Amino acid sequence: MSHAPPLGALLRQYAAGSALTCDPVEQGLLNRGYRLRTTRGRYFLKHHFDPETADPAAIARQHRATQRLADLGVPVAPPLTGTDGRTVAVIGGHAYALHPWIDGRHRHGGQLTTRQCARLGALLGVVHASLERVMPTQGRTSARPTDATGATEGSARAEGSASAGAEGSAAAEGVDPARGADPADTFALIDRLLARVRRHRPHDAFDELARHRLLERRALLERHADRRPPQGGSVGWVHGDFHPFNLLYRDGEPAAIVDWDRLGVHPRAEEAVRAAVIFFVRPVGALDLAKVRAYARAYRRTAGAGPAELAAAVHRVWWERLNDFWMLRWHYERGDTRADPQFPAASALAVWWTREYDTVCEAFAG
Repeated sequence: MSHAPPLGALLRQYAAGSALTCDPVEQGLLNRGYRLRTTRGRYFLKHHFDPETADPAAIARQHRATQRLADLGVPVAPPLTGTDGRTVAVIGGHAYALHPWIDGRHRHGGQLTTRQCARLGALLGVVHASLERVMPTQGRTSARPTDATGATEGSARAEGSASAGAEGSAAAEGVDPARGADPADTFALIDRLLARVRRHRPHDAFDELARHRLLERRALLERHADRRPPQGGSVGWVHGDFHPFNLLYRDGEPAAIVDWDRLGVHPRAEEAVRAAVIFFVRPVGALDLAKVRAYARAYRRTAGAGPAELAAAVHRVWWERLNDFWMLRWHYERGDTRADPQFPAASALAVWWTREYDTVCEAFAG
């Protein structure tokens, strides 16, 4: 870690005793976290490092939301309040928050039974319905579309895995907020990435797969360019980054939904689809449709979302995936290879989903 947390000042501000151990948990894509043990207990210390999400006022809003959700019985881990009455500590220009340590582990869809998948969908539906109760309605309109934005086991928090940062952050250039990515811009991006692949040395297996997938995706987009989606559907407050590394399980049940940095107003059903795609994708790049079906039915029931809303969301997220190359952009433009292990399944999914489009729609909306 290049920045050690100022433990003395932080613990005094929270009256949390003296530090005994402070170990970094697996560093996420956005922020930094520490497993902290003091003379008064165990905590998760979060350093809000990402400049896009480190505004203390926005962090405090997230904290208020999680406390209100906790009051409704939603499994979350609200932050502790400091001696000054605030939940955000700003020291040396850096923002921190102290949370209770939650014992638990992360589970992907392959580790969940069909019943647990239904429980997962119901949980996300409860989150969306509960956020409607506890968050302000100012500035919301029912038809306002938005772009999708998207630790180690036992850790109290897991910060944006690669499958999350982007599932949804789709970083496709030239995105029209009302319609999603423009294929013309995606074609230009594909050409730029292909040029980078050709220049990359030494040429390796990742380069070969990247070239294959880029050419394959260009052909798919040429065939389906007329299917660019219309304006998005109903919007509401959403978690913004709901995926396996932001949900802790204990004794087979959800113990805490963590990492609320992306809390915002977006199409709710799209978050439900996007989360399912992350949870239930198989290594070969196909979705476990039986689990998707159980999850989606429970989500629709608890969120009050109709089949048509889910079908429209499926189309928009499919289109997002078809135009999304964030993993390759990280690899070739940033030199950041953390998402590389996820690329084979994620890139195969776009192809499989296009071929099985109707079946996927039925699983979510049937």
